[in-house]
This record gives sequence, structure tokens and C-alpha cells, in this order.
Amino acid sequence: MFELMLPALVASLVILSIHGYLGIHIIARGVIFVDLALAQVAAFGWAVAGLGIGHRLHEAVGIPEGAASYAIGLLATLLAAALISLSRTGHKYVPHEAIIGIIYVVATAGTILVAAQAPRGSEHVEQLLTGTLLWVTWPEIFRTAVIYLAIGIVHWLLRKRFFLISLDPEAAARENISIPKWDFLFYALFGVVVTQSVAIGGVLVVFSFLVIPAVIAFLFTEAPTKLLAIAWGTGTIGVVLGLAVSFKSDLPTGPVLVCSFALVLMLAFGVRRLVKPTTGTGIQA
Repeated sequence: MFELMLPALVASLVILSIHGYLGIHIIARGVIFVDLALAQVAAFGWAVAGLGIGHRLHEAVGIPEGAASYAIGLLATLLAAALISLSRTGHKYVPHEAIIGIIYVVATAGTILVAAQAPRGSEHVEQLLTGTLLWVTWPEIFRTAVIYLAIGIVHWLLRKRFFLISLDPEAAARENISIPKWDFLFYALFGVVVTQSVAIGGVLVVFSFLVIPAVIAFLFTEAPTKLLAIAWGTGTIGVVLGLAVSFKSDLPTGPVLVCSFALVLMLAFGVRRLVKPTTGTGIQA
């Protein structure tokens, strides 16, 4: 079991490492479904590439077909990131989540329409939703880890600005920070992560890895270091539990992981009733 599931385990933990952190920003910003929207846009890009566009780009430019498909998915995600960053209007009757929801619905409809034109389109849609964790290769895991490490370094260098905008956008505005520009950078980096994650874990798993560990963390604390520790710790429990159940029961890995994370969340709610949450004193440099 260990040898068979080891690549899936390592890939899941690599995805969790960045999504557990980004989820804290997403929960703080109150844009819970932005990951789902960008993940679905990335899936739409991968579906478009699957129509043969990726292959034609490979023949025309000479880059590997997988890289061409990734480029198409990333381009679609970056365009959606630009729209999301520009749509934070603060309008009383047009909340940011409404725009994000529209992006998700349109991307989903587009994916279905594109898949309908492709051979075995329904299987392709299922793969985009649930991922291919069991078939992930070590080179793909290494490439993903390198991408996430680069994104993590950028976030570390710019952490003060990102956290200020996520946790206190009014203060950021008072400091004359261009929130749309910084939002675009945040969502663009986020889009790079999501595009890579969707190719491995699928839309449902990526959303669960981002939101559920962060929600669990905020149940207990607002201190940044504790938030990260709880998100990574509970996420790891969900990953190990889900992969073990998937292997033992011979069930699809992606859906089992989602249910496993949901179970950890329910247990966290039970523990929350017994433990007094702690509060932070703000984001530390």
C-alpha cells in the first residue's frame, strides 16, 4: 500500500502546503468561492487544450504538448484573475462573491460545452473534477513543488502588503495602496497555483484543500502562526485518512479526500465546543 500510495501522498501534501496558506487569505478576504471559480476556469482551459489546440500549439511553437496545455489553462486563469481583481467595487448591491459566482457558472458551462465536442468528453470532465492523484508521477510532483516554492517565496517577500489587504483593506486604502493592482498580483499568483493543482487533484479536491483547513484553523485562533499550524496539521490528517480509506475501500481518491476533509471539519466543530479559541494580535512580520 505504502509504495502505491506514496506519490499520491506526497503530491497531496505538496498541494496542501500552499493551499493551506492561501486559504487563510481567502477566508480573511471573504471570497470563499474564488478558488472554486479559478479552478473551474483552469479546468476550462485544460478542456480547451484537450480539443487539440494544445497539440497544434506544440507543433507550431515546438514546446512540449503538456506545457502548451498548461499555458492555455494558465492564460484562462490569469484573465479570470484580472476580472476578479478589478471587480472589487464595494458596491452595496453587487458583492464581490456575485462576480466570482458568475465566473464559476460561465466556466462550468464552457467546460461542459467544450467537453461535448471532444471524444470521451464526459470522462474528461470527471477527471477535471476529481483529479488523477493516483497516477501522478514523480517528475510532475517535483515540478509542482518548484512552482509552489517560487510562489511561496514571493508571498514571503510581500507578506506585509498581502496580509494588510486581506485583513484590513480599509487601512490599505488609507495608506494609498492600489488595491486592484495588488489584488491582481495576488490572484495571478493564486491562478498559477490553481492551474497546476487542478491538473493533479481536480476542482473538488483543490477547493477542499484550500477552504476546509483554513476554516478549521479560524475556529480556534486568529494568530497567524497558529492558523498555519492548525491548517497544515488538520489538512495532513485529512489527506492520510482519505488516502487510506480510498485504498482499503477501492473508491475514487478525489471524492474520498473531500469527504475525509469534511469529516475532519465536523470533528473540529465538536472539539471547538470544548476548547476556548485564542485571538491573535495581528500579522507579524
